[in-house]
Amino acid sequence: MSFAESLKWNVDGLIPVILQDAQSGRVLMMAWMNRASLEKTIETRRTWFWSRSRKKFWMKGESSGHVQVVKDIAVDCDGDTLLIQVEQTGAACHEGYRSCFFRSLNDSHEWNLSEPRLEDPDKIYSRA
Repeated sequence: MSFAESLKWNVDGLIPVILQDAQSGRVLMMAWMNRASLEKTIETRRTWFWSRSRKKFWMKGESSGHVQVVKDIAVDCDGDTLLIQVEQTGAACHEGYRSCFFRSLNDSHEWNLSEPRLEDPDKIYSRA
């Protein structure tokens, strides 16, 4: 059995992936992979994903330049989630933050920014 066959893909042929900064341990983002994007990630050592909303195969950083270099790929005990440690260039979040998890709940049950914005997303991405 190959490593891909040992994974528990969901009914849509996808698996959730947590992306973590290999140096700091900070969780950067969560995304989905299909078998082709996982194979491309392993082949290129850059992260490739499947966009459920756009129904599109994409590489992290293809439009922003904020690529992720893969350092390690691990699977959880159930075989249904991947953890990929990466070296992140620039912002991981499409809103210009280092991490997609840039808001934290405060004692008043409101969301507060927990990190500074690195870049203005309007300068990174074209809005067509």
